[in-house]
Amino acid sequence: MMKKLMISMAGTILCSLMGINAIAQTKDPLLFPKENFTVETKIVKTSAGEKKVTYRSYMHIPYVANPIEKDYQSLNVMVPIKVDDVAVDATNAPILFAIGIGGYMSVNNMREGMGGMGGGSRGGGPGGMGGGSRGGGMGGMGGGPGGMGGGNLGGGPGGPGGNSNISGNKDLALAAGYVVVVPGCRGRDNKSADGTYCGKAPAAIVDLKAAVRYIRHNKGILPGNVNWIVSTGVSAGGAMSALLGASGNNHSYGPYLKEIGAADTNDEIFGSCCFCPITDLEHADGAYEWMYGALPTRSGNVDQELSKQLKELFSKYQASLNLKGKNGFGPITAENYDKYLLQYYIFPSANKFLKELTEEKRNEYLGNNKWITWKANTATFVFADYVAHVGRMKGLPAFDDFDKKQPEPGEFGNKTTDSRHFTDYSLQHSTGDKNAKIDSELQALVNQMNAMYFIGQNDAGCAKNWWLRQGAADNHTSQTVMANLATSLENQNKNVNTFLYWDAGHGADQDAEEMIAWIGKITGFRK
Repeated sequence: MMKKLMISMAGTILCSLMGINAIAQTKDPLLFPKENFTVETKIVKTSAGEKKVTYRSYMHIPYVANPIEKDYQSLNVMVPIKVDDVAVDATNAPILFAIGIGGYMSVNNMREGMGGMGGGSRGGGPGGMGGGSRGGGMGGMGGGPGGMGGGNLGGGPGGPGGNSNISGNKDLALAAGYVVVVPGCRGRDNKSADGTYCGKAPAAIVDLKAAVRYIRHNKGILPGNVNWIVSTGVSAGGAMSALLGASGNNHSYGPYLKEIGAADTNDEIFGSCCFCPITDLEHADGAYEWMYGALPTRSGNVDQELSKQLKELFSKYQASLNLKGKNGFGPITAENYDKYLLQYYIFPSANKFLKELTEEKRNEYLGNNKWITWKANTATFVFADYVAHVGRMKGLPAFDDFDKKQPEPGEFGNKTTDSRHFTDYSLQHSTGDKNAKIDSELQALVNQMNAMYFIGQNDAGCAKNWWLRQGAADNHTSQTVMANLATSLENQNKNVNTFLYWDAGHGADQDAEEMIAWIGKITGFRK
């Protein structure tokens, strides 16, 4: 009789607990389903050999209460529990927030699953196509089909010095004991059932912020340290990683976040890792002409008068930033930027590459690239020869192209319009009205999509730690874009780690293990 009573009481208690949990879930639609996981195992390739990682996999979890596109506004979580059969406690681990956006397109969380979008994986996954997914092929106005490669020397995302035998960032993070979160999000291609667009700017950054808020909302429930969220992304995903890092807690996104039922908490992050970020879009056309204006695409030269006009716009913009270079270099201007890039980015990249070659391979490389002088273990060359070595990929304008065939005008469409010009220059040229200006509503969206805008405001929510990487042969955008991003952060005393991969193209990631170790260093975490 006593045994039956105990069983009955146990059943009652279990039912009560289940009822409490159900009530809690009903009251809080953003509660992380901690017990709803599968246990999976994968092999992670590291420079020290293969590691077997056992982890809990949480799939397709909505991160907003009122999703517009539930297959996109959800996330996946991986929590390591064993590495090489040794138990791992990820309770206080860093959280790698892997953004898989490429070309400002959507990320379908349901379809992609854990093996989906790159989010900073080696080669960048779809992000490697970004900034030029469609734009690379089309080449924009003036370039014709001059896109695919046009001097993109990397020969693939890794480029010389890359190691395809090493796993990508997400897997390496798991092997290091970090929690990995992979969010879906809306993009410029999303359409509602009624045919209207529902993923144009600023939908992507709003969704990513909502996902960060979901993580923080579930502090102590979702494993990992919510104060150690580090984002990563490639190309357009790199731009979104930068934007997420720069715009933490900015009130301008409030109405959008409220509309989708995002958690009412903060969305700042601890660090941002950005690979070839396609950012500062409203100034990117001028920056591209500053660097590549004199070079032809595969279809021939771009209009040199228009190129000159865009260069002049860039010169004014660069002066307005009032950026100070390293080690007393002084103000960085359009007139001296070539010297700054050579000294602090391009020469160090070439030197590292050449020093790591065998003497035979180095002599062979130098023989094929006689524009480089190698003396006393140091490379020297003129900037114009370096740019010619890389080659021009895109037409003119490179981003806000007159025919709106590039991805970026599509990012700035609205519910009923697929693409819109987002710069005064292209709007004026396309309409023939030299006084035309984009309206204030669109300008606000342009601002909301630009990390440089928020860094310029010196917001308190800006991330303290930054890892910036780009291929030295990446001709999807000007090298000034990442350098401006880095310098603006350095001028605000952020912790910035930047480097160019020599001869590597768009989406390159040659030091993934170093990035994972860097996250361990800035957080102080050891598994």
